[in-house]
Amino acid sequence: MTLQDIQWDMILGGFGLFLFGIKFMGDGLKSVAGDKLRDYIDKYTSRPIMAVLIGAVVTIMIQSSSATTAITIGLVRAGLMKLEQAAGIVMGANIGTTVTAFLIGLKVEQFALYFVFVGGLIISFAKRKRTRYLGEIILGFGLLFYGLRIMGDSLKMLKDLPEFIEFAEVMGRQPLLALLAGTLLTGLIQGSAATIGVVQKLYEAGAMNLSAALPFVFGSNIGTTITGVFAAIGGSLAAKRTAGLHTLFNVVGTIIAMLLLVPYIMLIEWLSKLLHITPMMQIAVAHILFNVAATILFFPFLKQMCQLVKKIIPGEEPERVDVKIDDLDEKIAHQLPSSALDIAQRAVVKMSEAADQIVNEARTFFVEKGDAEDKEIILQTESLINNLDKKITDYLMVISKEPLSDHEMAELNLHLQIIKNLERIGDLTINLVEFFEMVHEERSEFSKDAQEDVLQMFELFKHMLHRSIQIYEHRDYSLYSSLMEDENYMDLLEYKARQKHFERMAKQECTTVIGGSVYCDILGNLERMGDHTCNIAKCAVEAGNGNEVSTH
Repeated sequence: MTLQDIQWDMILGGFGLFLFGIKFMGDGLKSVAGDKLRDYIDKYTSRPIMAVLIGAVVTIMIQSSSATTAITIGLVRAGLMKLEQAAGIVMGANIGTTVTAFLIGLKVEQFALYFVFVGGLIISFAKRKRTRYLGEIILGFGLLFYGLRIMGDSLKMLKDLPEFIEFAEVMGRQPLLALLAGTLLTGLIQGSAATIGVVQKLYEAGAMNLSAALPFVFGSNIGTTITGVFAAIGGSLAAKRTAGLHTLFNVVGTIIAMLLLVPYIMLIEWLSKLLHITPMMQIAVAHILFNVAATILFFPFLKQMCQLVKKIIPGEEPERVDVKIDDLDEKIAHQLPSSALDIAQRAVVKMSEAADQIVNEARTFFVEKGDAEDKEIILQTESLINNLDKKITDYLMVISKEPLSDHEMAELNLHLQIIKNLERIGDLTINLVEFFEMVHEERSEFSKDAQEDVLQMFELFKHMLHRSIQIYEHRDYSLYSSLMEDENYMDLLEYKARQKHFERMAKQECTTVIGGSVYCDILGNLERMGDHTCNIAKCAVEAGNGNEVSTH
């Protein structure tokens, strides 16, 4: 047996199908679940043990611990979740990610093409979006296991390859080498499930013993944190600490497992003989036991781990209004409508902080040329804004059915108008991010002058948003005239930046084709976002004075 005899095309092609299947299935699951995932995470994670369970369930549902972490970071950034809750979700996500290995151990691959057939039919003939998403889940599931079957048949040949036999023996004698290999492979492909699937196939073929296979599995747990680390670079303090917590948890757990490697191998071998477990399932069981044991071990020290992360990654977190969406209690709405309106106002202020956060993220995306991971975080924040819009609106509708005074009805209408303006700011910010992404994908950039003009408008908008929320929250109407001056200045900045852009184009100084075509759209979006802050202030002043206010 030589290297030329190995069917590398089948191994690589099967591996590619396996990775695509996992992603395709995960995307379908996320589309079906929608904002319900955020609801579950937001609603049921007040207690650490529930955070662990929700983290596991959500990761099982979407087959991606990275996606679960992205949602969690979005909630922490917006101040709707504490680091201690995020720690529980991260622990649960590590348990949830073991399900793929368990399914592989069941040898579902023999039915893979049936799943491909059914999924393909549904996608081709379904008329409803939700039904097509179901087809994507089934098709992705089938492709995952078909890729594994193709890859596995060729991987079996490696056990007869002298070079691989020698490498496997070295890893068996030097578990740290296997640990490093597992870490690097998982970090490279950014998915622990794929690494463990390869190990399961190699172990089943007899090409690798437990002394090499288990460190490989442990290494995948370290490698899977790399995605979060990359996503946190240049991100907020909350993002860095959440990624740091994930890394700390997995690295310390792996170190303990490596120190106990010999007795752990004996435990797996004993369980295999006792329960007649197949080789592929042995790896799955070892992976599950490792992650469950690590969670049980570290759970009592959750607060201490969070404190350690805060010391490792120091910094002051911004003060936020302490309000949970669960505070929107319908009983209060029925019994004390005026108090319920105060609660709703605090929730609206929380929504304004989420709007402020998404603008910060968009600005960072523009300056640092963000990637897909950064955009995912921004989309999660926008989803959060939409969710807050729906929940606060529904709550206000419950209040509206109670007998209200004219003043209380005016307050209710005011809250509704502020919500819609904040939601629109979120939508316009997503438009900006899509424009920025178009330029980044072209591998070009805006001129220095163009960037400075955009950043100047970003800063002015943030000032306007903060001032408008002050007018709304504290009824400080003295700020209104200065806000109108800011609005006029925003219009002037937009006009001047547009004129300078046309001059650069005329002089052929604008080197990016896509950037040149969308630059005016970027300026227009920022100017419209400024208009919405004026709408917020105008509504607040009108509600306070009981009459209409002119914006000019």
